[in-house]
Amino acid sequence: MPQWAEDGLRELEAAHPDLARIRLLAGPLPWRQRDAGFPGLLRAICGQMISNAAAGAIWGRLSALPGALTPAGMLLLDDAALRTAGLSRPKVLHVRALADACAGGRLDLDAVALLPDAPAIAAIAAIPGMGPWSASIHLLFGLQRPDVFPPNDVALAAGLAHLRGMDVRPTPRALVEIAAAWSPWRSLAARLLWHHWRFATGRAAGEA
Repeated sequence: MPQWAEDGLRELEAAHPDLARIRLLAGPLPWRQRDAGFPGLLRAICGQMISNAAAGAIWGRLSALPGALTPAGMLLLDDAALRTAGLSRPKVLHVRALADACAGGRLDLDAVALLPDAPAIAAIAAIPGMGPWSASIHLLFGLQRPDVFPPNDVALAAGLAHLRGMDVRPTPRALVEIAAAWSPWRSLAARLLWHHWRFATGRAAGEA
């Protein structure tokens, strides 16, 4: 874990005792990181709307395809190969749209990396099939941004509800309001809540 993250966690936990309980109970926080470029966004697509285990299996097959981890190489792969890797028909369209945007210069990931959080999320989310969740996940795990929180993430809502003993999971709007108190370390709060939810459900410490 980078030093800035450890410092941020200590500050966050000092201000929010409920978050401070997570590492005490679940153990050290695994530090997960993804590629900051095209492969990282591909992996985000693989993880949309499916379990961590299923996403990991698809990613393993997809990343093994020759050329799949570059935009130009991805565009050379036929649909049959992508479907065999486990991508649904919509996700085949999404990875092609992403590859085409990167190859054609409409999405410059080097330039995106220099943008503030909101414009960076908007630039990525504008690509068909990406959306704010995938863009936020990329900023959080790929670009290692400290203050990004994806409010539409079901596991985050479930983790917070379990942590606080809430009868109903908070809505995305409620999560945005709650998470505001965790700024400027909302990414770290998200990592803690994913960690808590894996611990609470007895799941292996795979990626969120």
